[in-house]
Amino acid sequence: MKKNYLILLMAILLSVGSFPLLAQEEEEEEDWSMYDELELVDESNVKRFAKPTIVGLSPTRFLSVSYDQQLGYDMNLSTARFPASGSSGWGVDETAPISETGRVNFTGGMRFNSNIPIISKSNLVWQSGLNYMRVGYNIGSIEAEQGASGLTQILDERGLNNLNWTNTFFVPISEENFFIFQGALDLSGDYGWDLQPFNTVRWSLAAVYAKRVSERKRWGLGLARTYRVGNLNYVPVVMYDVTSADRKWGTEILFPARAHGRYNFSKNALLLFGYELEGQSYRINEFSVGNNSYEIRRGELRPRIELQKQLSGPFWMHFQAGYRIDWTFNADELEGSREFFRGFFGTQEYGMINNLSNTVYFNIGLSFVTL
Repeated sequence: MKKNYLILLMAILLSVGSFPLLAQEEEEEEDWSMYDELELVDESNVKRFAKPTIVGLSPTRFLSVSYDQQLGYDMNLSTARFPASGSSGWGVDETAPISETGRVNFTGGMRFNSNIPIISKSNLVWQSGLNYMRVGYNIGSIEAEQGASGLTQILDERGLNNLNWTNTFFVPISEENFFIFQGALDLSGDYGWDLQPFNTVRWSLAAVYAKRVSERKRWGLGLARTYRVGNLNYVPVVMYDVTSADRKWGTEILFPARAHGRYNFSKNALLLFGYELEGQSYRINEFSVGNNSYEIRRGELRPRIELQKQLSGPFWMHFQAGYRIDWTFNADELEGSREFFRGFFGTQEYGMINNLSNTVYFNIGLSFVTL
């Protein structure tokens, strides 16, 4: 009898203990009917965007420090006329009397450039950077006639400085097509650490529509408002970057600002050869009477070669050698500090007509890059 009770008790315990197991099995059973209305993801419908670079390009410099120096040359300056907008100025094609000459022993200074990613997404890349360029002068053998401006002495003592803030936006609109927008603010002149005055900040802007044809080729067309050759100008922009099938040869062109051929020795070393235009409009405080701004329109054409080589990891060095050709060193007096457009063909009078003889220059620097 006891045996029968024991068997009955075991049967009850087993049946009760099996309920949680059955319940768990019922909960884990998948009801596939709930997915009947869903469709599989079609990757062909996924929005794809153009990449910001192509293979083989020289590394993008996030941070760069360099030293630039020009060898000796002659400086010839005319007398300064105030106001330049009056009848006493000189036309573009007229020859102004030389009243001041000097032998520049060398011109040079430190340069700092930055290009920091702020936003880096597939549909938007925003990079921003602060940049500084020093153009110091060592001038000897100054000869000045009576009534000379004394600009050689000012340049020898104070030099020229440029503080720049640049923002670049890469905006793809499809897998091949994209826009590049770039805006910059420049404070340029013979100022010191006080950075005065701010009412002569000059701005530049560029917009380019481009196509990434393949991983080895892209091209673009656009328009720029620029001071790259001293005077305010509006110029068309042509971008053409290409890398050969063997990834040895290529071009890096953003005409007219710069144009280079490229030879890649390896992934760790390359050579660029071509030219760059450099310049800005520099305020001379001593000549800027009242609310007017007297500005040297400094512009240079620099044919050059540049060797870039990896040192270790993201650190690269570059060595640049070339020939500095004077594009313009003339000056304007801007009434009320307001800019005007002369372009390549304007006949507005200059307040001072100057010229510099051409010379050899060098630039050596260290960069933190991304490939």
